[in-house]
Parts: sequence; structure tokens; C-alpha cells
Amino acid sequence: MTFLVSQDLSFRIPVELSYDSSDPYAVEITFHLPGDAPVSWAFARELLLDGLSRPTGEGDVRIAPASPEGLSDVFIRLQVGCERALFRAGAAPLVAFLDRTDRVVPFGQEPAACDPVGDLDAELHRILAEDRFAG
Repeated sequence: MTFLVSQDLSFRIPVELSYDSSDPYAVEITFHLPGDAPVSWAFARELLLDGLSRPTGEGDVRIAPASPEGLSDVFIRLQVGCERALFRAGAAPLVAFLDRTDRVVPFGQEPAACDPVGDLDAELHRILAEDRFAG
């Protein structure tokens, strides 16, 4: 990714994208800034997906395509209070990353991944039935 410090100053920084199926709605980006400890930001996976094609986000994380024509670079703006950081990333690696997350937990299937028990009513019924037969 490119860290856009100002209109005249920018530099490439290594980043790590990660996804954990135990938190299927979120993705995490870890920035490795020179001379500083790594900084991680977690935000909605769907926000990253939507930001590839249109400006999206409110508050601390905003994502928008760099160009209105086709799949291009993406701007990612992070904000804490009045402090802001702007990054530019290629869309292709982000699409590839999102594709890999979709193979782990398909988009729209996050609720099933969040609920290890599945249908809570059915599970409670099963537990109560076992207790009745056991005692």
C-alpha cells in the first residue's frame, strides 16, 4: 500500500490483510510503518467489498475507488479524532483477499459462522430431552 502523507509526499509500506472465521464480519489490516510498532485496524468485510466500487463508510474508516471507471486503485482513509491517515491500494489484491475470505465464510453466511450452536431453540430442546431421558 502507499501511505499518502501529503500531496507531495508518499511512500510504500508493507501491510498484512487477515481474516478470522470466528469474527466473520470483520477483516483486519496491519500496517508496518517504519520505526513504529505495527498498527492494526479491524472493520467490516462488507465495507471493504463495497468500497471497491463506490465511496462507503462513516466515521473512522472510509473506502472509495480512486477512479470512477472500472476496478482501479482504492483509497482507504482511517481517522482517530482529528488525526487522519490516507492509503492507496491496488484493487486486484483486495479482490483476491476478499475472494479468499468468501471461500472460508461466504458473504451472507456470517450468521451461521457466528452461531456455533446453530438453531438455539433446537439445541435447547435437544439438551432438555437428554436431561429428561437421563434422569
